[in-house]
Amino acid sequence: MPAMAAPASQPLRAAVSASTRTPGLVARDTARHPYELLSFYGVTPRSTVVEIWPGSGYWTEILAPLLHDRGTYYAAMGVPGGTEVEREYATWPAATQARIDARPDLYGRIHYTQFGHAHPDLAPAGTADVVLTFRNLHNWMADKDAPELLAAVHKALKAGGIFGVEDHRARPTRPQDPTAASGYVRQDYAIALIERAGFRLIGTSEVAANPRDTTDWPKGVWTLPPSYALGAVDHAKYQAIGEGDNFELKFRKVD
Repeated sequence: MPAMAAPASQPLRAAVSASTRTPGLVARDTARHPYELLSFYGVTPRSTVVEIWPGSGYWTEILAPLLHDRGTYYAAMGVPGGTEVEREYATWPAATQARIDARPDLYGRIHYTQFGHAHPDLAPAGTADVVLTFRNLHNWMADKDAPELLAAVHKALKAGGIFGVEDHRARPTRPQDPTAASGYVRQDYAIALIERAGFRLIGTSEVAANPRDTTDWPKGVWTLPPSYALGAVDHAKYQAIGEGDNFELKFRKVD
């Protein structure tokens, strides 16, 4: 009798639990929920996935090995000569770069692109199964180029492709600052903004919700971990609150 194929979830579980992940990043799993979110967004080992502005490589340490053999992983980095936030995400932190360089067996097939204002080609047009952006929409609002960048995401996706969006959730009873200076975005505002760009909302998840986050902090969402923008001031208080209250939105490209 032939062996049964492994469940689609098994490679993802293996990628999340891999001993090669950085302990400091693994410690954030209880707030970031990698297995649940990548399952929610439909990522499989055969997917073509674009991650926008990977930052310190939290998701890269999972996605690049998962997609190494049968899929494709694009790291859409920032732009060296772009806006402040685009420059911030243009390169890996030194420690992340060292980890990537040391393990070509895991990270040697990453495809690099630049993404930002006037750099819209985060992947070849119509090739991506899934585009993921974690906690970046507020940055696009701050730079006032969200419609432009959303159009670029739309262009990169295949017909019917999935756009996964996570960001810090503002209270629905408060007016939305169009520049999201506090780092918080109303969920209804985000949905309307993204649907105007040619997407349809097909799912939401509350796996990263945090009801302890009241959103009214002295330094915005960056008051909370992992940023701790106030340093030692009330550190234990903010540590107990945890990372921000986040929404997870799943869109499908519709035109």
